[in-house]
Amino acid sequence: MPGFATLPYDVAHVLDTLVLVLSFALLYQRRLFGVLTIYAWQALLLAAAAAWQAYAQDAPHLYITAGIALVFKAIIIPIALHRIIVYLDIHRTIETALGVGATLTVGVALVALSILLVLPVTTASGALTRESLAAALSVVLLGLLMMITRRNAVSQVVGFMSLENGLILAAVGVKGMPLVVELSIAFSVMVAFIIFGVFFFHIRERFDTLDIHDMERFRGERR
Repeated sequence: MPGFATLPYDVAHVLDTLVLVLSFALLYQRRLFGVLTIYAWQALLLAAAAAWQAYAQDAPHLYITAGIALVFKAIIIPIALHRIIVYLDIHRTIETALGVGATLTVGVALVALSILLVLPVTTASGALTRESLAAALSVVLLGLLMMITRRNAVSQVVGFMSLENGLILAAVGVKGMPLVVELSIAFSVMVAFIIFGVFFFHIRERFDTLDIHDMERFRGERR
């Protein structure tokens, strides 16, 4: 049946698009707990995308990637960040370097740039791989944009984690990519998360804030 033949492409395309849409939701959200909730949903959809790619590509090792994304990225990391926010009594409203409208406009431009960069150089690949890579690069660039435009250290870490979601989305979207790639990315982000956690506690103890703007002002006073 023609409709069933395109089912793997259609489902993968929808999941990739939803992950990308949640990257825009992260840029729009101004509350820390809202950011964590959106990130958890993005990681959950990433796990679903990895599981579907495992089915579509007949690559059972991608189920391991999906399990890692589900357990660590969708559950453990959001819960840990939530507890850090409560324990350190971090200010819950996020200040941004750009307005929401300007940030979203830049985000749309980055998505267009991703499409212009990826599609011409992947003409030999299948449609599913090409569009998955375009969506993945868009997620990476939007995560980087979030890190640049947010002044709160926790939201910057979430931007880094979202960027890493894009890397995993790219890895699972390329047929034949070995498991070691996904595992190395997951291991790297877990190590980075532990370092960030320790970093938060030291910054909070030293400056009594995790707002980057306040820390820069304190540095200027010291000078």
